[in-house]
Amino acid sequence: CLYDQSVAKQHIIDSFRPDIGVSGFQRPRLDMNIVSGISKFVPLTKIQQENSPYIRDDTMFIKIMLDFNDIPNISLPIAMSLNPGLPIHVQHMMIEQEMKQRSEQQSQYSNETKEIKLSCEETAQ
Repeated sequence: CLYDQSVAKQHIIDSFRPDIGVSGFQRPRLDMNIVSGISKFVPLTKIQQENSPYIRDDTMFIKIMLDFNDIPNISLPIAMSLNPGLPIHVQHMMIEQEMKQRSEQQSQYSNETKEIKLSCEETAQ
């Protein structure tokens, strides 16, 4: 995650899952590995532009998260908003709680939409 330091908070978030069959994710056999990962994370022009929101006082903040518990990509914005000083198990618990809450809200919204649709159909008859 490349943090937008302005009030807009338009962070740039990307992720990838390594393919352990690719030599870049295996034990090095030579002095250097083949490069792997996110080759086009952010265009340099976005960082180098005048008053870039990603650089303030010659400082940029990048958060790298290694996840061994397979966090779904949909929850990455939640994960990136958490305090990195929290223990990993606490971060995972907070992500799970937020995803559960969002799922419940989506389910409630879906039920309300169905009720409105049924109500409209009854009125039309």
